[in-house]
Amino acid sequence: MLFDSHSHFNNEDYTSLERQALFNSVDKAVREGRMSFAMDIGFDPASSQMAAEHAERWPWCYAAVGCHPHDTKDMDDEKLEELRELAGREKVVAIGEIGLDFHYDLSDRGVQREWFRRQIRLANELKMPMVIHAREADGEVMDILKEEGAFSDERTGWFGARPDGSPDAGVLLHCFSGSAEMGRQYVKLGASLSIAGPVTYKNNRKTVEVVEAIPLKYLLVETDSPYLTPVPFRGKRNTPLMVEYTARKIAEIKKMTFEDVAEITGKNAMRFYGIRE
Repeated sequence: MLFDSHSHFNNEDYTSLERQALFNSVDKAVREGRMSFAMDIGFDPASSQMAAEHAERWPWCYAAVGCHPHDTKDMDDEKLEELRELAGREKVVAIGEIGLDFHYDLSDRGVQREWFRRQIRLANELKMPMVIHAREADGEVMDILKEEGAFSDERTGWFGARPDGSPDAGVLLHCFSGSAEMGRQYVKLGASLSIAGPVTYKNNRKTVEVVEAIPLKYLLVETDSPYLTPVPFRGKRNTPLMVEYTARKIAEIKKMTFEDVAEITGKNAMRFYGIRE
């Protein structure tokens, strides 16, 4: 049950023909049993609108709506209301991706912080899961999540307990790049971690240590396509079909079968996003 928990069919670099070919390739993989589901994750209001439309069209596609920290410089109250409206669509299942990115600083850090907080509040208001982006801002992202009640008893009450009885806060750290110790802290608070293609990179010992330290029951897999292409395709454009290679690397690290990793991470994603099919 391969579930690409984070991808961008809505990426603005695709031509309409390229996007259609991408959807056709994933649809074929689903019909052949090589994949089960994929998420289309919004990064601004326009891409969120597109993601919601894609989810309505394709049975295996679900959407998240939100504003990436890079794009918060263009946010305003009206656009937040657009996200609120989109969040009510039938197959929109999360708020995201939201967070902080201090690597490129494409939006002022103060603006990033403001809209991160406001979108956490939107997710809390709507009682929806949230998908978090953190780059070179790990400590501050965790602090803001705590301050805004992302791990509160009230919020974990909405999502209930995970199968092992631990709290579920409905918080997903997408493409987790923090330390193993930070990963343990997040899991204890009720978050889940998503692992992407960089786990396959030769010199990325940090993410390997996360996979070694965190039980599989708290992990999801993703591509973040068209970015972060896994080995052996690094240098080419990533696609949701390549989530297989991330799952295979996790299986190698965990000394498990690929089939078990695909099944467990797929069920984790379904539970996180509230998909019951």
